[in-house]
Amino acid sequence: MTTQRGDGAPPALELTPMSPQCGDVVARAEHACIGISPFNSYFSTERIRELAVWGLERFARVDFFVPDAPSAFTFEALGYSPERAAWKARRQGQYTRNKIRTALTGLGVVEPDDRILGWAELDGNAAFTRLHDRCRELYDGDKGFRGACQEAADWALSGKLPDGSTPSEQQVECAVRYFLAELPLFVDTPAIVGAGASVFCYHQPPDVLRRLYGRELVLHPAPGQGFAVVAPLDTARWN
Repeated sequence: MTTQRGDGAPPALELTPMSPQCGDVVARAEHACIGISPFNSYFSTERIRELAVWGLERFARVDFFVPDAPSAFTFEALGYSPERAAWKARRQGQYTRNKIRTALTGLGVVEPDDRILGWAELDGNAAFTRLHDRCRELYDGDKGFRGACQEAADWALSGKLPDGSTPSEQQVECAVRYFLAELPLFVDTPAIVGAGASVFCYHQPPDVLRRLYGRELVLHPAPGQGFAVVAPLDTARWN
């Protein structure tokens, strides 16, 4: 489905629910959690503003998820020292927060910082902590779930390595902590933000999410949890 912008311009973004159940969550239009990756050039200042306009017009409430501190795990996997990785993640995370804050302020959102979900906000959230602990327990104890998470980490790392290179087992084991930190938002954002239903929005999800929302893994999304690919019309495809 496409979305018409409020300024009368042609639809800028296309929304593709992951499943029919996700489509039902989208139709409720209660809450959207828009994922913004700190180190992805796709999320320019203008792109973030476009996503904010789109979300605020369509949903009763919109939050922006910024995996700032967990990004350090990816850099550690790429060879950075833990200290250097944490510094890079912290610096870029703050830059990303500032871009979101600027976009929301320009759109008249009061207290824009309240609409950002980064590690500082999530680490003290009881529902997030419970879900994060559960994901880590399943990673340690369920072979199928562990393999699915490792596939996601492998996918994320492969785009950052030289052409022809594949991540080592050690690199994947380090980087998977990033995916495990994101996973609670894919499983039960409603519990985390206190909403009845929520759709997580991102432009390019790993294939493992198809399995998650297809209930093929030991971990299942909450009844009010949805996922949708949201991207420009010429790129929004879920094959």
